[in-house]
Amino acid sequence: MIAYNEAEAVQGLFSDISLLEYPHRKIEVVFVDSMSTDGTYEKMCEFRDTDYGFLDVKIVRRPKLNQASSWNAALSTATGDVIIRVDAHARIPRNFVSRNVYNLRQGENVVGGGRPNISSDVSPWKLTLLAAEDSLFGSSVAAYRRPAVQKEYMDSLFHAAYRREVIAAVGGFNEDLGRTEDNEFHYRIRMAGFKMCCCPDIISYQHSRNTLKHMIWQKYSNGRWIGLTVSECPGCLSYFHFAPFLLLMMIFALTAVALFGFPNPLFMLLLVYGMFDVVNTVGCFTMKNVQPQFFLLPFIFPLLHVAYGLGTLVGLLQIPFWKRKIKNSPAKQHIEDVKVKIKENTRK
Repeated sequence: MIAYNEAEAVQGLFSDISLLEYPHRKIEVVFVDSMSTDGTYEKMCEFRDTDYGFLDVKIVRRPKLNQASSWNAALSTATGDVIIRVDAHARIPRNFVSRNVYNLRQGENVVGGGRPNISSDVSPWKLTLLAAEDSLFGSSVAAYRRPAVQKEYMDSLFHAAYRREVIAAVGGFNEDLGRTEDNEFHYRIRMAGFKMCCCPDIISYQHSRNTLKHMIWQKYSNGRWIGLTVSECPGCLSYFHFAPFLLLMMIFALTAVALFGFPNPLFMLLLVYGMFDVVNTVGCFTMKNVQPQFFLLPFIFPLLHVAYGLGTLVGLLQIPFWKRKIKNSPAKQHIEDVKVKIKENTRK
């Protein structure tokens, strides 16, 4: 697990780790702290100094750079045969490790399961944001965001478990990337011929953002890195990543057309979008814990879509400057060397 100023979020996860049913003497816990200032590091130390019976608990401190560099620090520190990545904003059940290990023993190389969202605090507003994040319309069509029904091979997984030989074959995370480092990492795994299996008996949970401001910023940042990643690894992205961007471009284009006296195409687009907006809002009212604030969802959904689409636009515009910045970076050269090695091994 990696963290920066996540003292509030990690407390629940630390409790989950301490209660894992898999033999603790076979588990090595690795924490990476990016020089937190809110007590996160102290909580890590408290966990390490409490005797839960783990094989080892290691803490790595490093400057705050990006998630990829922190994950690489964790990978270089871990010594186990299986590496399980868990996010700081997560909760995991008692059988999380045991079910991952069981499925790997069935012959899989990378396994994971559904990762639905949860709220860290039950309040009407936070449950409304959770509903927006849970909705296909508000977040993503990625299958791993919901509990798996049956075994299925996917292009990406969240909170995945990797055999060490998989990581050895594809290298670590690309430290030039932010937010999309896992997309590119999993792309190399697929290039190397490994499959990623989503298993119905594995589940973990991700805390949704607790404020609309943070959720909008998250969508904007995700979209921006989608735009930037186009220049480095278009194969690790799907068409769905660009849906908000295409919507935004259509609005811009049809608004220009409307200014020239042809408003009908813009009205039709907004009408169709509004229908999807309302239908998905009605769908949220079929969820558990319905709140009166759900009536705000028709306004929240567009904000999230525009933020994501605007982020993608900004990322695409920044590509020339970003490529110049990373042109001679060690990470770029390392990843290129890894890809060449993967291609050579695939031919063999």
